[in-house]
Amino acid sequence: MAKQEDPLTGEALIKEVCRRIRVARSYWDAHNNAACRGERSRALALYSTLTKEQKDQIPQVLGVWLRYRSEKYFGEHLSPPKSKRKSK
Repeated sequence: MAKQEDPLTGEALIKEVCRRIRVARSYWDAHNNAACRGERSRALALYSTLTKEQKDQIPQVLGVWLRYRSEKYFGEHLSPPKSKRKSK
């Protein structure tokens, strides 16, 4: 069995948040909304654990995309995605 990784802290946590936002943006650019939604939710979960000082270290373009632009398309105010229907 795989060993459970220690929770990220400090600089490693900031780098992981940035990495996840970049991955979500690459899925967004590739029009892969399902993967983008999942990666964005992981990035948001990590982002919410950051302190104010740590959030200030996230590049502005990444933070803006995560908080505002992606919220417009994937926010809680929207209905969830429909499941794919099997063709007969």
